[in-house]
Amino acid sequence: MTTRDALDQARSQGLDLIMVAPHAQPPVAKIADYGKHKYLEGKLGKDKKPKGQELKGIKISPRIAENDMAHLSRNAIKFLEHGDKVKVTCMFRQRELAHPENGLKRLEHFAEMVSEVGTVERPPNLDGRQMIMVLMPKPGVKKKDAKDQDKQVGSEEVQDHRNGEDHSTQEPQ
Repeated sequence: MTTRDALDQARSQGLDLIMVAPHAQPPVAKIADYGKHKYLEGKLGKDKKPKGQELKGIKISPRIAENDMAHLSRNAIKFLEHGDKVKVTCMFRQRELAHPENGLKRLEHFAEMVSEVGTVERPPNLDGRQMIMVLMPKPGVKKKDAKDQDKQVGSEEVQDHRNGEDHSTQEPQ
């Protein structure tokens, strides 16, 4: 139909005439509420965006204990296995800033601990009172899905009757 007829029909219904494909031959338009059209268009645009890598953060200090370092490195390994980047920040306090080499040693040791699943994307760099290093997952490391980790092996099924005893689903011999 002609543009004038379509516009008159849209106005009589209290709606708008929206150009869908202006470069097509003939141009394609539809009669709809423009506000609703823009809302749905924006909503679809958000869904199409691919989920990128997240940047997870871990903070340490130059005086961190070895067991705390091991715990944080396990967390970093989980993040890297999920495909996320890890930003490791070493925070210096007052007089610790006089010896930045201690923080550098800690960050290099941290990088060694996670070297199986991650590589250093940005080496340690002193920025004010903090030293920052960014780790990224290795390309060959398979991404683990959180849903796969929650599954229980069938042979290890155990029922808990809240009486302090675990009863296997298998009958005793």
